[in-house]
Parts: sequence; structure tokens; C-alpha cells
Amino acid sequence: MPWEKRYSETEVLERAMNAFWAHGYEATSMSDLVEATGINRGSLYAGFSDKRTLFIKALRYYDKLHRADFLDQIGKNRGGRDAILAAFKSAAMVEGSGGRPGGCFLVNTALELSPHDFEVRALVKASLAEVEEFFFRNVETAKQQGVVKKVLRPRRTAQALLALFLGLRVLTRSDPDKSIRDSIISQARGMLD
Repeated sequence: MPWEKRYSETEVLERAMNAFWAHGYEATSMSDLVEATGINRGSLYAGFSDKRTLFIKALRYYDKLHRADFLDQIGKNRGGRDAILAAFKSAAMVEGSGGRPGGCFLVNTALELSPHDFEVRALVKASLAEVEEFFFRNVETAKQQGVVKKVLRPRRTAQALLALFLGLRVLTRSDPDKSIRDSIISQARGMLD
């Protein structure tokens, strides 16, 4: 009799994502994934082949939900300067809340696996390039709206904002003092004013 999937793949990816996000790839065992997902080992292997395949799918799921959808939502009703600052404020406020690990799963993965895993490096690089594009588009919009310095160079400003944003995401992993988060947001604002 052929194997039949009896679980929601989205729910399994959500739970696996949280396990990998909290502990990293290497420290998360298949036993941890069985416990986190509520799916037996055989079903995990049948549905996802192996731990690495499940990890890549969980990382892609995170990227869509917590990067692409997040930035789309931030930019939907805001433009330019407001969208940039809203991204910083949201990243500073939501990390570590709602039972989720702090920091950014993509950044954590970049630090752990990118140096020696080409596929993961390419995925992280593409995702971070999209974050930079978000900043670039919004800096250009802000310049057109006349709400930022005219001398700003959109690409360089976007790259600097990305670096500042990644620093914020790394720091939120360790639950920094609110004044540190506020300082980073203030620095982003200062780059635009």
C-alpha cells in the first residue's frame, strides 16, 4: 500500500522552522524534529527525504513568511521613509515574541551554514538582496517624495541600511536593552534625515 501523507505540510514546516530557528541546523536532531512536529520519523523521511531537505524547505518557508510577506505588508500602506522606519521598528518589536526565537533565522543560518554550504549561501544571499532592494526602492521613493536628503545615493544608502538592519536582527537574538534597539532605529532615521 502506498504511503499517504496525513499531516499539514505547512504546519510541519512551521514547527520544524521554529526548532531549527531556536537551535540551529547542527544542534537540531531528527529526534528533536519528531518531537517538534509531532510526526513520526518514518513519515518525516517519507515526506521530506532527510533532515537537510526539511531544513531547506523550512528556511524557504521562513523566507516567504518572515521576509517577503513581512516586507510586502510593511510597504503596502507606506511609502519611502515611513516603510524603511516601519521595517526597523517591527524587527525591533516582534523578535522573540509569540513564543518564537529571537533574531532572524536567515541571519542565524548565514552565520552557521553559509561558509560551507553553497545552496544555503545562495538562498541567504538572494533573500538579503531582496531586503536591500526593499530599502533601495523606498529610498528612491523617499527622494522623489522630497522627504529625505537629496544627496542620498539610493544604492549605497540601501546597503548601509541593510547592514544596520542585520545588526538589529543579530542583536535581537540576545534580547538587548530597549535603548540599544532604539539607538539602531535612531541611526536609521538619521541616515535618512
